[in-house]
Amino acid sequence: MALSTGSNNIMKKEKKYWQDKDVELALGKLLRWGVVLSSIVVLTGGIIYLSRNAGSLPHYHSFRGLLLPFHDLSDIFKGIAEGNGRAIIQSGIILLIATPVARVLFSIIGFIKEQDWLYVLIASIVLAIIITSMLLGIKA
Repeated sequence: MALSTGSNNIMKKEKKYWQDKDVELALGKLLRWGVVLSSIVVLTGGIIYLSRNAGSLPHYHSFRGLLLPFHDLSDIFKGIAEGNGRAIIQSGIILLIATPVARVLFSIIGFIKEQDWLYVLIASIVLAIIITSMLLGIKA
């Protein structure tokens, strides 16, 4: 007759759902990494921009509005491929804006896994408001 210590016979139960703490930790990591990544991208773009434009002086006697060569994503990606500092800075800002949107999407997924349908509805409404306001803010 073999004696067992009991520790070999204990089986761990796997969670079939996410607990609130799991969702909160994942969302915290998502937000933290989104901000860190966007900061690194903006800093990189700033270094590139300043290294290429360090000697230029602004003309204070006449005002010229900012030229927007990067007003859509295809222009930004093209600028990134060319190593343009302003395009890289703008992509970092887009990453920063996308971070809370990703948080809402991740929340919806977490609420679906928890089968909390009221919060799925609320988070979906929030996402719809964010997307609508972004689309209405686009200048044609």
